[in-house]
Amino acid sequence: MFSDMELDALKEIGNIGAGNAATALSLLLSNKINMNVPRVAIISFDDVSNSVGGPENLVAGIFMRITGDISGNILIIIPKPNAYNLVNYLLKHQPGEAGFSAMEESALVEVGNIIASSYIVALSDFTKLSMKISVPGFAYDMAGAIFSFPLSLYGYMGDTAFLIETEFTEGIDDINFHFFLIPDDESLKVLLKAIGVSSFGWNGQSRNGGI
Repeated sequence: MFSDMELDALKEIGNIGAGNAATALSLLLSNKINMNVPRVAIISFDDVSNSVGGPENLVAGIFMRITGDISGNILIIIPKPNAYNLVNYLLKHQPGEAGFSAMEESALVEVGNIIASSYIVALSDFTKLSMKISVPGFAYDMAGAIFSFPLSLYGYMGDTAFLIETEFTEGIDDINFHFFLIPDDESLKVLLKAIGVSSFGWNGQSRNGGI
């Protein structure tokens, strides 16, 4: 169970990371990027999939593992039409209907890497915790498959997870990202302690217990 103070603190962590990531994305695309206030929630993977158009919706997914003083996962989800628009913006051509070429995948992964690196640098500076991210992985599949497969590799055996979600939108070229920071259980405790929130009552509860 999280107190209001703890949820506010976690939302602030999301705000700081997302602000840095939005700035990096704005520079990369040379356009203004809008971002929503981060959503902090314990949520089922099906509900997360619905936020990007439903579990059967085709999306591009970029996955990175966080290691260091905290551990967790980063997932960047780009719905198919938006991924096509992004490739068109970066490479000046539209991908074929069958999916993305190696060059197109590389362009999408590089964008994801820039966003995630900016996010983690801001988070590390704010918390004074050491963090690094893995080499990005890429998948083009249904949203439900992309959410469930990488998380199952790192101990997320239930159907829910605690996450901090931020949506980035570039209006002119209709490019939209969903950024998910999914800390591991013990890392939530470390994050809250690092920013001086001392009332954290973990009590060994699982994520499935709700907020």
